[in-house]
Amino acid sequence: MILIDGQKQDLDISGFENLDQIFIKVMEEGALEDRVVTDVFINDKPFSEIYPHQAEDIDLSDVQTVEIRTLGVSEVAVEITRELYKVVTLMGEGATRVAEMFRQADDAEALETYQDLIDVTRDFLGMISILRSEFALKDHKEFLEASEQLSTLFSEMTDVLANEDWILLADLLEYEFLPAVNRWKKVVALLREDVRTSGKE
Repeated sequence: MILIDGQKQDLDISGFENLDQIFIKVMEEGALEDRVVTDVFINDKPFSEIYPHQAEDIDLSDVQTVEIRTLGVSEVAVEITRELYKVVTLMGEGATRVAEMFRQADDAEALETYQDLIDVTRDFLGMISILRSEFALKDHKEFLEASEQLSTLFSEMTDVLANEDWILLADLLEYEFLPAVNRWKKVVALLREDVRTSGKE
């Protein structure tokens, strides 16, 4: 028996040689369109691939049930926005920590952590950009202002970094970057609302 989100499918396990063939057939029939697979159970036991294409090696001779559980793309996107909210908090904490290290003249450690902070911030903005393009999100005034503020700040911090003025960089992180990052909490909340109402089920 093959189940997708609790619904029995009109497919017979005995018609397949391995698990991968089931996945391919289910996708071909469109049962997973606009859905993201979250869990797979074989004979009520959780299955996850330990290595790529392991599903091809799963022999179905002793398998009675294959259950696939999914979430809609928009539900997954809402979950991502929840994670992004946590990332904003971490970025703020990171900025405070880097500023403290620069003030304590722990320059090497501060620079390493600063680079991590910049990488996380870029990844965060990249994910926001993907969500906006996938869900045709509104151009909220808050989003545009927050983006512009962060972009300007990036340029300023890059100049300060080139001049190796660590105290000024600490000030920028604490008094400008931190408030700029905190603005994104509201933006993320607006994005989450847009994702919920975007019409993608």
